[in-house]
Amino acid sequence: MTRVTLELDKQLYLTLLKAAHANRVSLEEECCRRLEGRAWRSRYLQALVAELRADDEQRRASSG
Repeated sequence: MTRVTLELDKQLYLTLLKAAHANRVSLEEECCRRLEGRAWRSRYLQALVAELRADDEQRRASSG
C-alpha cells in the first residue's frame, strides 16, 4: 500500500471533515474519494445535478 501524506490548511481540513461526516465515511475515505475523482458522487451533488438537468429539460420543452 502506498502511503500519502497531505498538508492541509485548517479550512480545507474542516471542509473535508464535514464532508466525511455528511457522507458517513472516515476522513481517510473522503480524501481517497476526492483523490480518485469520486467526490462528485455525493448525495448533495447528485441531487443538484438532477435538479439542474430537470430545469434544463423543462426549459428546452418550453422553448421547443
